[in-house]
Amino acid sequence: MNIINSIIKTIKEEVRSVKEKDPAAKSTLEILFNYSGLHAVLFHRAAHWFYNKKFYFIARTISQFSRLVTGIEIHPGAKIGKGLLIDHGSGVVIGETAEIGDNCLIYQGVTLGGTGKEHGKRHPTLGNNVMVGAGARVLGPFKVGDNAKIAANAVVLEEVPPNATAVGVPARIVRLKGKRVQDLDQVHIPDPVSQELCRQRMKIELLEAQLKLLKEKE
Repeated sequence: MNIINSIIKTIKEEVRSVKEKDPAAKSTLEILFNYSGLHAVLFHRAAHWFYNKKFYFIARTISQFSRLVTGIEIHPGAKIGKGLLIDHGSGVVIGETAEIGDNCLIYQGVTLGGTGKEHGKRHPTLGNNVMVGAGARVLGPFKVGDNAKIAANAVVLEEVPPNATAVGVPARIVRLKGKRVQDLDQVHIPDPVSQELCRQRMKIELLEAQLKLLKEKE
């Protein structure tokens, strides 16, 4: 009975969250039967339970069935707080080590992913009340602070402070605590590829210097 009551409570909380965030929602019945974002979150709750119990095959089977039915892919290892609304939902991908706080809003086409080169914690952490716009990509093991907003189609590659708005490719902070922090300069923005190449070059030069010192000591 405790498990059943917990399931019913979770469903009620998720439905209430949809009603509060989506003005198009007309009734509880409509939300329960027709909202793929709700279905994906509920499937994930079950998959995550099995994942934590180390029943990885069952967990992945549930998540893949959910992906087939809803078009939303959430790895069973992802940690999701209460009240998440995935609006429209098609094409959303949430990685294994992603963490999402309470009462967040994610639109269609969003990816919470890794860059392919980290180990361990590879995916982003969203704080509470975060909004991620349609088509946005948040890539890497950093934090997006509470009440932050990620604009549609933005590519976020580094931490976003609380109460900030991130826009562009690569994303930069244009508002912080409701105040504009810089002009929307569409030309003089950093190139993420050149930045990464520069970082790798610095690492190589450091390793070469260390290797040279070792050879001199021999």
